[in-house]
Amino acid sequence: MRALSEIFAVCASSGSSFARAAVEIEASESGCSLETLRDGMRSRLKDMERSVEEALSGSWRGLLVPEEAYLLREYGADAPSFSSPFVLTAARIAIAVSTYNAAMGRIVAAPTAGSCGILPGLLFSYREYFDCDDETLLYGLFAAAAVGAVTAARATLAGASGGCQAECGAAAAMGAAALTQMRGGTPDAVGQAVALAYKSILGLVCDPVGGLVESPCIKRNGMLVSLGALAADMALAGLRSLIPPDEVIDAMGQVGRALPESLRETAGGGLAVTPTARELVAKLLHQE
Repeated sequence: MRALSEIFAVCASSGSSFARAAVEIEASESGCSLETLRDGMRSRLKDMERSVEEALSGSWRGLLVPEEAYLLREYGADAPSFSSPFVLTAARIAIAVSTYNAAMGRIVAAPTAGSCGILPGLLFSYREYFDCDDETLLYGLFAAAAVGAVTAARATLAGASGGCQAECGAAAAMGAAALTQMRGGTPDAVGQAVALAYKSILGLVCDPVGGLVESPCIKRNGMLVSLGALAADMALAGLRSLIPPDEVIDAMGQVGRALPESLRETAGGGLAVTPTARELVAKLLHQE
């Protein structure tokens, strides 16, 4: 699966939804039955749900970053927030799962460990506020997976190759696709959501402090759920990207290749080389 346009073509000829067409293409290319693919994705969804439950039920911290997800719950309960309850809940889940990952908890890379909170944040906040069943979530996850597969084929999903636009950016685009699919959006709307999300994240660098998947990664997971949600809203409202989604993904890949090595997961630039970051890393090394 190398292009979203392939999926759109199947949708046009069969009348299938974006997610259903993506599953049909995958079945044809892999030789797996539709039921085998569905069973595999159900297992991933259950693993993701378990990681959310464990992340929210425990107290987790990384080497540099403390537990903070609970602060969003307290804030949302105590005062009117600028973000919607849906987005605030998605951010809380995203930060909790990302922190759980930093504490070596079991997560689903979606599409990577560094971006593991965004997609579950959006999926399980959706279930809470829209009262959907697991089948709806399953096809949302299939839509997200198709976007991830095309991105991997046309560009990259690795921060070391393309910066954080290829990790958290991809997760936001995948989440936008999932939300649009779950709300009954057309295949074109799914594609527009992907394009709008990617266009808004082009150039995001990967600059982990100390080389750890903690800062700024965890907060970015929390922040980028809002981008995925707004991209889905804009697409469902009828807004369109001037540049087609496949070309936007190609542009992301080109931008990633153009980024200097210091801004591609090497901890050699950006936030990773600020005075405070250097001081924190020195203290951490001294403790060890």
